[in-house]
Amino acid sequence: MNLDDFSDLIERPDGGVRRDAEERRERLIVPPGALGRLDELGEWLSAAQQSVPVKAVAQPRVVLFAGDHGVAELGVSGRAAGTAHELVRAALDGASPVAVLARRFSVPVRIVDAGVDCDPELLPESVVRHRVRRGSGRIDIEDALTAEEAERAVRLGMAIADEEADSGTDLVVLGDLSVGGTTAAATLIAALCGTDASVVTGRGGAGIDDLAWMRKCAAIRDALRRARPVLGDQLELLATVGGADLAAMTGFLLQSAVRRMPVILDGVVAAACALVAQRAAFRAPDWWLAGQVSGEPAQSKALDRMALTPLLDHGVTVGEGTGALLALPLVQAAAAFAAELPERTPAAAEETAAEDEDEAGAKDEDEDGVDVKALDAT
Repeated sequence: MNLDDFSDLIERPDGGVRRDAEERRERLIVPPGALGRLDELGEWLSAAQQSVPVKAVAQPRVVLFAGDHGVAELGVSGRAAGTAHELVRAALDGASPVAVLARRFSVPVRIVDAGVDCDPELLPESVVRHRVRRGSGRIDIEDALTAEEAERAVRLGMAIADEEADSGTDLVVLGDLSVGGTTAAATLIAALCGTDASVVTGRGGAGIDDLAWMRKCAAIRDALRRARPVLGDQLELLATVGGADLAAMTGFLLQSAVRRMPVILDGVVAAACALVAQRAAFRAPDWWLAGQVSGEPAQSKALDRMALTPLLDHGVTVGEGTGALLALPLVQAAAAFAAELPERTPAAAEETAAEDEDEAGAKDEDEDGVDVKALDAT
C-alpha cells in the first residue's frame, strides 16, 4: 500500500457549484455577510454535495476510533494505561459527554475498536470485531505497529468510510477514545511540522500535572528521534509512532474524501491523522472542517498547516468527539439558511441595486462636495 496513491483519487469539492451557491446567496433576502461564517459553510456544503440549493444534513453520524497506547505506561496521561475500554463502555452506556450530546441531537454513534488493550469479552462484538491488535507499542522505544498491522489499520478505516458512505451518512463527526493518544498525535504533528517536543506537548483531555507534562515531553522527544528517519513514508510513519486507532482514522479520512463525504474533526488526535492524510493527498483537507479548539498546542499547529479555522472555541478539552459534535448544529444551521431563506423579488433586487449605485455615487464625491466623476469627465 502507498498512501500517495490517494492523491490521484481525491478531487476538490465542485468549484462551479460553489460559485452558483455564492450567486444564489447574493439573491437572498438577508444581506450577504449578515450571517457571518454561516454563509461560507453553506457554500462549502453545496460544493461538497454538488447541489444548489444545499441539501439538509439529514444523516450525520459520530464515528469514534478506540485504542490504547503503550506510551501511557510512562505516566503521560491523566488516565491509567490500558483503560480505553472504560471510555468505550461509558460511551456505549450513554454516560460520557459525547453520548449525552448525541442523544440530545439524535445522532447515532459508532465505535470502532482498532487497538483497545482488553479482553474482547468486555465489549460488544460489534465494537471489537475490527480490532487490529491489543494495544499499540511504546513509541519512545519501539514501533507502535508492524508494517502489516499498519496497513490493516488503514484498510480498516477505509472500509468503515465506505460502509458509512454506502449507508447514506452525509456528514461524519470524527473523534477518538484513547489513552496515550495525544502523545502519539503530538509526535506525528511535531515530526510533520518540524518542531521540537516542547512546542507540541499539551496536557491531554484528562489533564496532567507538571511532572507528567515533563514525562510526556521527554517521551515525545524520544519518539521524534525514531520518527524523523521515516518521514518520507506516511504508512511507515504511522507504524513507527502512530498506533492502530490513528492509522485507522487516517485511512478513514482519506477514503471519506474519495467518497465525497464531509468530516468534522474533533481534537488533536483527529488533527494529527488529518495532517498525515494531507501529506498523502493535498486536496483532502477541502473535505474537512475543524470543529473546535481543544487547547492542545499540537492541534493548533496542525490546523494552521492545513489552513483549517475551528468553528468553535469554548475551552472544551474532554475530547472523545465532544467538541466536534457541538459544532454540528452550526453546520446544520448553515445548510438550513442556505436552503430555506427566500430570494428577493425582482423589484426588491432592482431597488437594492439602485441603492448600491447611489451609495457608490456618494462615495465618488470628496469631502468638499465636489463630484469626482464630473471632474474626471472634464
